[in-house]
Amino acid sequence: MSVDVPAIEAKNIWFSYDTYPVLAGVSLLVRQRDFVAILGPNGGGKTTLLKIVLGILTPQKGEVRIFGKEPRKALDRIGYVPQNTSVNREFPVSVMDVTLMGRLGRSKYGWRYSSKDKTLAREALERVGMWEFRDHYIGELSGGQQQKVAIARALVAKPDIFIMDEPTSSIDRQSQTELYDFFKELNKKVTIVVVSHDITAISSYVKSVACVNQRLYFHDTGEITPDILNKVYHCPVDLIAHGIPHRVLRDHEEFGND
Repeated sequence: MSVDVPAIEAKNIWFSYDTYPVLAGVSLLVRQRDFVAILGPNGGGKTTLLKIVLGILTPQKGEVRIFGKEPRKALDRIGYVPQNTSVNREFPVSVMDVTLMGRLGRSKYGWRYSSKDKTLAREALERVGMWEFRDHYIGELSGGQQQKVAIARALVAKPDIFIMDEPTSSIDRQSQTELYDFFKELNKKVTIVVVSHDITAISSYVKSVACVNQRLYFHDTGEITPDILNKVYHCPVDLIAHGIPHRVLRDHEEFGND
């Protein structure tokens, strides 16, 4: 497929829960191999936007295309790490089995996993530092360890778009740095979209920023400054991490919000 086809294109998205508006005329264009950070306050619509992109929710107005297709027809090209990865601790499923679930629908053997599937699962678990736990039950792990397995499960699908909702919220700082270094390398071939409140972790990695608070403001560079945060959060926010060299954003321009 031509690199000119957007990885994600959302046009004039409106969505409400009952009568409460969450997204109002939101448009977003994500180019292939972009690394987009989605920022905004709790309840501002970040996770709702992700669910619409994934086809989990249907907007009341507007449309979304993934590589030119409806979301549900392009799910095989998306790897998704949800914000909440809690599991039933009594369910006897191993870390390896959970990771291999990312190959379901992709293996030519149906419900049987090939040697290639198992090799990909090992590579993914090694990448997130969880290979030694492969035979442990998922319920025996800490929240941070479960989050790493969720990332491995998404990676093993070999997606063209990697979407993550607060992927490192339960992970220690050293592991966060290692994972984001890996995401930066992965971004050479894969489009990455990440929702995060941890500005410190993402500020040195992203290429563009989408600020969501009912409406969406898009910046096609990765600068994150007090100005951008104040305008989307509607209150002062301290910026505790800066790119090197220090970068400054131009004024907000609404993208597609007529």
